[in-house]
Amino acid sequence: MRQVRRILIAVKDPTAGTSAAAVKGAQLAIALGAEVELFHALSDPLIVREDDSGARRPLALQASAVATARARLERAAGRIRRHGVEVHVHAAWDFPAHEAIVRRALGMRADLVVADAHGGPHRAPWLLTYADWELLRLAPCPVLLAKSARPWRRPAILAAVDPSHAHAKPARLDTQILEVAQLLRAALRGRLELLHAYEPPLFVGAGFEEAGVREGAALASGAGGEARRRLDALVATHRLGAVRRHVLQSSPARAIVAVATQSRAAIVLMGVVSRSALRRFFVGATAAAVIDELRADVLVVKPGGFVPDIGRRPRGASVITLRAPVS
Repeated sequence: MRQVRRILIAVKDPTAGTSAAAVKGAQLAIALGAEVELFHALSDPLIVREDDSGARRPLALQASAVATARARLERAAGRIRRHGVEVHVHAAWDFPAHEAIVRRALGMRADLVVADAHGGPHRAPWLLTYADWELLRLAPCPVLLAKSARPWRRPAILAAVDPSHAHAKPARLDTQILEVAQLLRAALRGRLELLHAYEPPLFVGAGFEEAGVREGAALASGAGGEARRRLDALVATHRLGAVRRHVLQSSPARAIVAVATQSRAAIVLMGVVSRSALRRFFVGATAAAVIDELRADVLVVKPGGFVPDIGRRPRGASVITLRAPVS
């Protein structure tokens, strides 16, 4: 991963007193020496009446709303600038919100997007209906979903890797996850821990029951040893030094939640992969469980070279005109 020089902070509600994304994005900018843009997408439909005129005309209303949003973002920007960070603000009419954020990230060539995590559980993650899910799927760069406005203090950073490359995960994805992890560890003076969850080997026994049990146990032990060797090799290849390593025979989702809770991780790093036949990225059951159950902030990384298939020009406001009643 190249150095993080530009951070896009997607501010969900400029009127809110505190934004977790703004707090964490600012902290990263200070630690990394990066510049920041505070961005708010005005994505709600603009409702006007057919006979509106003057200040109530659609264009006037749009301009007023943008000016108000920018003024509120400027107040937050002022607090960040006190720490010597270069901060810009931008507000625009565009929808849906996740596409607006992605378009802005592409426009400013962001190296990292920081956004507030959705406030509630995702009941149907396979539908990808929520803005944070779509943002993870479409963003051209790593995305940090901030779940808490509490600043990090020497945070525990848990990086979930897969040196066995199960489920068609490319080796370069682990490399990018570890590059981000090392960057965060150095910038935030945190503690890095690694997790490798592996599936139990498939065993179909034959013959005597006792002999089958022994053979199955030997296979399971061998799989665990191989998983540990793979993780050790990954640590050596990337020269990570002394890091705590967790190797669990479990589904990735359960393992991440369990280890992150045990380690009191403040940041969890994980990757999402492309299904090449469909040429798109999916946020599946692992991310669903992690995002919903963890209290930690979640940073999601994709393999490099991803270009989202969305239009580059903002869509503007969605205007709903109410016709005047006929007398």
